[in-house]
Amino acid sequence: MEVDCLVEAKWIIPVEPAETVLHQHAIAIDKGIILDLLPACQARLQYQPRQFVTLNSHVIIPGLVNLHTHAAMTLMRGMADDLPLMSWLNDHIWPTENRFADNQFVWDGTQLACAEMIKSGITCFNDMYFFPESSTDAAIAAGLRANIGMVVIDFPTNYASDADDYLSKGLTLRDQYQHHPLLSFCFAPHAPYTVSDKTFRRIITYAEQLGIPIHTHLHETRDEIRISMETHGMRPIERMHQLGLLGPNLIAVHMIHLTDHEIKLIQRYDCNVAHCPSSNMKLASGFAPVPQLLDHNINVGLGTDGAASNNRLDVLEEMRQAALIAKATSQLADMLPAHQVLKMATLNGAQALGLGDKIGSLVTGKMADMTAIDLSDVNLSPCYNPTSHLIYCAGREHVSHVWVNGRMLLEGKKLTTLNEQNLRQRAVFWQERIASTTQ
Repeated sequence: MEVDCLVEAKWIIPVEPAETVLHQHAIAIDKGIILDLLPACQARLQYQPRQFVTLNSHVIIPGLVNLHTHAAMTLMRGMADDLPLMSWLNDHIWPTENRFADNQFVWDGTQLACAEMIKSGITCFNDMYFFPESSTDAAIAAGLRANIGMVVIDFPTNYASDADDYLSKGLTLRDQYQHHPLLSFCFAPHAPYTVSDKTFRRIITYAEQLGIPIHTHLHETRDEIRISMETHGMRPIERMHQLGLLGPNLIAVHMIHLTDHEIKLIQRYDCNVAHCPSSNMKLASGFAPVPQLLDHNINVGLGTDGAASNNRLDVLEEMRQAALIAKATSQLADMLPAHQVLKMATLNGAQALGLGDKIGSLVTGKMADMTAIDLSDVNLSPCYNPTSHLIYCAGREHVSHVWVNGRMLLEGKKLTTLNEQNLRQRAVFWQERIASTTQ
């Protein structure tokens, strides 16, 4: 039988069934879909591929899902380090965005982010940023799968004048691209401290009508909770509960400062959590209670946050950080084992986005979003357990191949859809322009 591509690897970790590791298997891909997964010796007899890829020292996993990022903020990487969140936002990030954020800034920043994410094994990202039409075009040009946030905030920016304007522009964009095979959409109200009750109610109504997720920062810092108590007389989650925001379509980002009651509340409403361990630590926001969330069977995925607060778009690094922090904070060495954290970085993120039936695991009928990681490096030797190696040993420098919808975006560590030299030139352009006005 003829197929578009046959990929053989030393190991394949499909994520489903759980804890499965296949040795010397192959994946048959046709029209962007996983047609079959079977022993390599059988695959060679059964399929005649138009492209044949042999990866003798590699492990293939589902493409990594970055459940929370601000892609265009890559152009502000390292600009305002070692500062607490509110000072970082109010004194540096927001003033810079007010001066420079426009369609060209977002196109260039998102293209740069896409290159970094592809080279880090990420095949799908959940974005939240201004000028999402430029983020959309940049993701399409890169060939990367994206969930585009229809950002909403209750003050004017270069992008929109008020909540009505944000919503109108976001919904128009969704209408234009809702059938694109690489795109999905969500509402992205920034945070409880920047969005009013009235605006949240409108978003909830639209989300219910359209059946799409809501993606928002929630319980990131103690200051956020203090401001909510002073302004609304209640903690942010309680306010969101009263507004009707809690539900299975909610992707709550950070979720660091939680009481036992609040954890039970998000469990009851089947909410999703985007865990961003590196950003949480770098901004000194704290440690999310991931062990308790997992104990309550809450769906937790992994995000990088933006490169301005991480400063890497590297989900492999987030997997390692998530596992180590969970062990340290719980004082349980078996907390968040390797296979579970890999699921957080793949299938859990896909499920939070409503894409669990399409991506997140390597099973027949799903889209061929895959990442290959070369474990032959001397720094990775010996390898007793490839799943454990992915979490505790391998890095993004070992990512060799990436496919989205069966299309190879990274081949032998080289980008196939983006020009690195051009991206570096654009990054320098923006660095010099921004630096000239902030020094």
